Amino acid sequence: MAERRDDELLPGALLTGVRGRILRFYGKILDLIIIALIFVMLLTLFAAVAGLVLDVWATVLALRQETAVQNLVTDVLSVFVLIELFRTFTDYLEFHRIRLRVLSEVAIVFVLREIFIGLYAHRMDPSEILAIAVLLAVLVAARVAAVYFAPKHADMD
Repeated sequence: MAERRDDELLPGALLTGVRGRILRFYGKILDLIIIALIFVMLLTLFAAVAGLVLDVWATVLALRQETAVQNLVTDVLSVFVLIELFRTFTDYLEFHRIRLRVLSEVAIVFVLREIFIGLYAHRMDPSEILAIAVLLAVLVAARVAAVYFAPKHADMD
């Protein structure tokens, strides 16, 4: 019977020795980086909401000028994308992994943003709409599969 060293990485075993210390240090540094990114995302989200308020004000003053309304629509949809990205970072901090369900939701929101902007600006041709619709269907299928085949762990949801 082979002897097991204390610093071997075994599933469910406590990490000890040099390898364990290095992995714990790496995990702490990674958590600090994610916390810093969350802080930056929070500042970005506040700036986006402030920009959105200014765009609403500019749209009201412009009395429905077409470019002002397009900027407003683009900014509102961009805030939704930022909210989903913010949720991805916070989920990573909580679960220490990026879940496919959350990542596919971010991608779906981003694709929907591009569709709405393109359709609102009347600059999408039928082949582009079809290609984006196929991409959206694949992303929705990936999200459904991620929910259906999710691991059955207590810390998942």
